[in-house]
Amino acid sequence: MSNDPPDEREVRTTRVVAAPRERVFAAWTDPASLARWWGPKGFTSTFHRFEPQPDGIWEFTMHGPDDRAFRNTCIFTRVEPPGYLEFDHLKEMHFYKAMVRFTEVVGGTEVDWTMRFDAAEELAPIRGFIQQANEENMDRLEALLLHP
Repeated sequence: MSNDPPDEREVRTTRVVAAPRERVFAAWTDPASLARWWGPKGFTSTFHRFEPQPDGIWEFTMHGPDDRAFRNTCIFTRVEPPGYLEFDHLKEMHFYKAMVRFTEVVGGTEVDWTMRFDAAEELAPIRGFIQQANEENMDRLEALLLHP
């Protein structure tokens, strides 16, 4: 782990979604719902294993619009319904810890999603891509919740 300041090794995405907290949390932890929105615009996901519990495994393949496939493996470290979700993304491309907090606010649920990389130099070359991809993920989540 590096001594880089958190803001240099983290990407944070925050959005208020017009849905109850339990429903938003379920969209992150129900594999049928999650598979419908996970990934940037133009991507689809196939889940091979999904165990949203501490030490549970999440294995999936993201399929890009260019027909490239990206295998992913994550390990859930904390699952606290309906307020908090944490997992370590282990492979294929990016290694990071994801921390997602779900807070009831006026108008719905605030989703505060932080991706923490081990070092700033790992994040720097992909920061712009990840920030955009996360916003597209949140757009897709919001669309699913508004039009189930």
